[in-house]
Amino acid sequence: MKALILSGGSGTRLYPLTRAVSKQLLPVYDKPMIYYPLSIVMLASIRDILLITNPEYVELYRRLLQDGEWLGLRISYAVQEEPRGLADAFLIGEEFLAGDKAMLILGDNLFYGQGFSGTLRRAASLKQGAVIFGYYVRDPRPYGVVEFDERGRAISLEEKPEKPRSHYAVPGLYFYDERVVEFARSLTPSARGELEITDLNRKYLELGELYVEVLGRGFAWLDMGTPDGLLEAANFVETIQKRQGFYIGCIEEVAYRMGYISRERLRELGKAMEKTEYGRYLLSLAEEE
Repeated sequence: MKALILSGGSGTRLYPLTRAVSKQLLPVYDKPMIYYPLSIVMLASIRDILLITNPEYVELYRRLLQDGEWLGLRISYAVQEEPRGLADAFLIGEEFLAGDKAMLILGDNLFYGQGFSGTLRRAASLKQGAVIFGYYVRDPRPYGVVEFDERGRAISLEEKPEKPRSHYAVPGLYFYDERVVEFARSLTPSARGELEITDLNRKYLELGELYVEVLGRGFAWLDMGTPDGLLEAANFVETIQKRQGFYIGCIEEVAYRMGYISRERLRELGKAMEKTEYGRYLLSLAEEE
């Protein structure tokens, strides 16, 4: 399986912060926003990654992440010339995917919860169909919404409904089989002129091949695409890191724990940032028994 990280769009919900810079390069406490979704891809045991962004931001991401080799990854870059919907990512990434299964994650989503690594790896091992997630929110109207029957099976999907049929929002994290490009190509643009991810998911639902993993009450999903969301995410990360001492979205640590880089490489990465708490954290990991 390969992964697509969609970091495009105009970021209008964050204006004026994003008039001159990509939203996913903004700081969320002590690291760039893009580190959080990238760490999720890595925890899913996926190392081939295509980052999709606006043409004016490609070199900024390349400067930050390079080709991924320093993390034991293979990172490529592609351009989305204009916002055409989330499902457009599969058309942009068709050559990169080359008939493989695909994970898609949005660049402004933060996920945190115990045991999530196992959940990700199970989703990434799917043989056929699609896996999406459901997360209970008080007001699901800004999101895609999934409705369940009494046996917990998904029976409907709606995109930003005015009157939602449930409180379960669909976060920006999706896993698909090899047919995803074919299905994305068959979509008709919505009234907004976009290829909607909900329409893509509905195709799998109609085939009886859409699997929904519900994220429980002990799990955190944060949308960092608004000023309030950005602040909430920063405060959340600060609280967890200072109270527990474990870092969220630390891609160097994930690379080390997953066996993508050596202890010596981790030490080198920490040494380069030893004047910061972040760098000293990496050095402390490198000294663990």
